[in-house]
Amino acid sequence: MPTRVLYVTGPGRLEFVEEADPPIPEGGFRVETLYSGLSAGTELTFLKGTNPALTSGWDPVLGLFTGAPPEAAYPVRKLGYMQVGRVVETRTRAVAEGRVVAMAYGHRTGHTADPRVDRFVPLPDGLDPLLGVYACHMGPICANGLLHAAADVCGPDVRSLGDGVAGRTVAVVGAGVVGVLTALFAVEHGAADVVVLDPTPSRRAVCAALGLEALDSGTGDPGRVLKERWRHAANDHGADVVFQCRGRASALALALRSLRPQGTVVDLAFYTDGADEVRLGEEFHHNGLAVRCAQIGRVPRGMAHLWDRERLSVETVALLRARGADIRRHLVTDVEPLERAPEVMADIAARRRHVVQAVFAAGGG
Repeated sequence: MPTRVLYVTGPGRLEFVEEADPPIPEGGFRVETLYSGLSAGTELTFLKGTNPALTSGWDPVLGLFTGAPPEAAYPVRKLGYMQVGRVVETRTRAVAEGRVVAMAYGHRTGHTADPRVDRFVPLPDGLDPLLGVYACHMGPICANGLLHAAADVCGPDVRSLGDGVAGRTVAVVGAGVVGVLTALFAVEHGAADVVVLDPTPSRRAVCAALGLEALDSGTGDPGRVLKERWRHAANDHGADVVFQCRGRASALALALRSLRPQGTVVDLAFYTDGADEVRLGEEFHHNGLAVRCAQIGRVPRGMAHLWDRERLSVETVALLRARGADIRRHLVTDVEPLERAPEVMADIAARRRHVVQAVFAAGGG
């Protein structure tokens, strides 16, 4: 059977396209998809046409958006990075037939992999395979946020993800999947106090169900609340570190407002609309603050030999072992058949439907 692949064929248009399976190369293997997670914040930008990669070419050598549109923005042939599959055929001793692995190959019914170039994370026995959608990419995104906080404290000599949060006060702005997982990582690694800020009642309810304290960021002055709650010394109030996980300029402004003097915002968000509301002449300037981008493409400088993507996946699997049942019960709000992905994604993009984490079940293997 040919593989069915979800394409974005144009703004607002999603459809499955059949692709012939390539032969399995020597040393490769074939998986059939079990689950495919939706990363709505990133994926819907392609559906809406707001992703900057669609309108401005990227120069990977200079690290610049060039302003010139790419030659062929559509179709987007790879959408998504949260897949779990079962190995159905293998030509390598690196992975056995029947093994369940986490990968990042997009919403499709199967994938032919070459372990020399494709990352795969074997999932341990006893772990709910649906939770594997976090193991390859999404979980490491959040773990990398803690790693950046640790590097801010220790430089390149980070021994544990807890080095930046243990015994410290932590605010997390945004209670989407990235924010919730980041908050859970902080709790697991010994943060003294963790508060999540989000305006959406249903997302705050997810936090509460997971044992996380959440405040409404849409009313009152939550930055002041945190400053009054966390006193370090005279004229020194606020969070030791803030993880900014919501792609809104107002969220970054709130993150800066919540920090103690000379604190750091570790920014995991993706600002498709820019950040026009950020007030760099206010708390940022007067409190001597810092913003560190924790983009998953890089770990902090000088740490790649110790903290690669594989180690971040190991940390993710450890979190899933510790909190997996709760994450499955409360964070994964929607499980739908893969064939319904176009309908579900269109409804979310049009705000006809609200999800925290949607997972598409393919039933492969």
